[in-house]
Amino acid sequence: MNERWFRGRRVLLHDAPEPAALRVLGERIIEVSAFEAVPAGAQVIDAGEALLTAGVVDTHVHLNEPGRTEWEGFVSATKAAAAGGITTVVDMPLNCIPATTTRRAAEEKRAEADGKLQVDVAFWGGVVPGNARDLAELAAFGVPGAKCFLCPSGVDEFPHVGRADLELALPVLRDAGRTLLVHAELPGPLEQAEREVAGLDPRAYDTYLRSRPPSSEDQAIALLVELARRHQAPIHVVHLSSASALPLLARAQDEGVPVTAETCLHYLTFAAEEIPAGGTHYKCAPPIRARENRERLWRGLQDGTISMVVSDHSPCTPALKRPETGDFLGAWGGIAGLQLGLSGLFTEASRRGVSLSRMTEWNTRRTAALAGLGARKGRLAAGFDADLVIWDDRQRFTVEPSAILHRHRVTPYAHRALDGVVLQTFLRGELAYDRGGAPVARAPGRVLTVS
Repeated sequence: MNERWFRGRRVLLHDAPEPAALRVLGERIIEVSAFEAVPAGAQVIDAGEALLTAGVVDTHVHLNEPGRTEWEGFVSATKAAAAGGITTVVDMPLNCIPATTTRRAAEEKRAEADGKLQVDVAFWGGVVPGNARDLAELAAFGVPGAKCFLCPSGVDEFPHVGRADLELALPVLRDAGRTLLVHAELPGPLEQAEREVAGLDPRAYDTYLRSRPPSSEDQAIALLVELARRHQAPIHVVHLSSASALPLLARAQDEGVPVTAETCLHYLTFAAEEIPAGGTHYKCAPPIRARENRERLWRGLQDGTISMVVSDHSPCTPALKRPETGDFLGAWGGIAGLQLGLSGLFTEASRRGVSLSRMTEWNTRRTAALAGLGARKGRLAAGFDADLVIWDDRQRFTVEPSAILHRHRVTPYAHRALDGVVLQTFLRGELAYDRGGAPVARAPGRVLTVS
């Protein structure tokens, strides 16, 4: 087995970076030592004064393959992930065709991914009306959980569910040791809001914002808390945007109800007041809300009510964003930002005095645990996969669309100044991205499953 050492003056092992060396044998870290412990003649990758941290784990990504590779795909998305210091992504069950709602669909997706992955990929399953009996087989395949929508998803092959569907699905997932992930917006408040904005200017962001009121999220989360309490089944709220739901979540968590929540980098970065008329590249669902709401989400992260930060990378073809009309109501809702997740979060977190250790708890350790990978991903420790990123947190860069490796380069992060330049990414000890070198020829990623 190939043995090598990774070392640096600023290795994040615990609360703050420190000098350290990691001995890697094959794919795993087998020893964490002092910086000076590297033996003479050893093969060494030296990070110098750059940061050496665990690879990021992004558990909310739409890869769109098979079926919609004109939107994205395994090759382009995982190359972008590696360039952003991300070593593991978990793919959502929709926007691919077929949707990942059966074991057969999961097997088909795994076959399509073979040989195309620059980073490791796991799959979430999906909950749709009538597939409760498929969930045990999806768990047997190795999905760490299954996602549903409480409102229309935007694609016909992934219909939304109601309370009766969840009453059937939750016991199956609970007994299989899996988590239910939920897009938490109820259709009733959305339908009412859509009637209220009819006739308003579709190019105005405020029109779209008013069409997705916080009450839709808040009422959905109240329902989920009730179901999690009743079934004692873990429920995870994806892409929380409504800060007014935080007190309800905090009370439920204090009572021991197994409900958790994530938010996304775009909700922590942008604000409704800053979005220009016709700027449909900012459109997502739930929407980016007001500046004050953004800061309340940050407080929810810092007090632990929100436990993680993900990208919700949900790209589409540029035409679906309706750039020629700037129609927010007609444009596809989804933000592309996978490659920029580490730098973007570091930029915003450091502005608020958040420590590097706390940040990596949000985008690495807790996400790994949610995906059932907490025993092998997300830490620099003996026994863990040698998933490492070397990055310069003291260097600032401007996001140039030409440097974006997603299939399409339509993103609200374009031309934004960010802190933290990824220099090299290693997956299980193997080079997956090198900013200063030639493109990595081999795709070292694998499809991961959990038992």
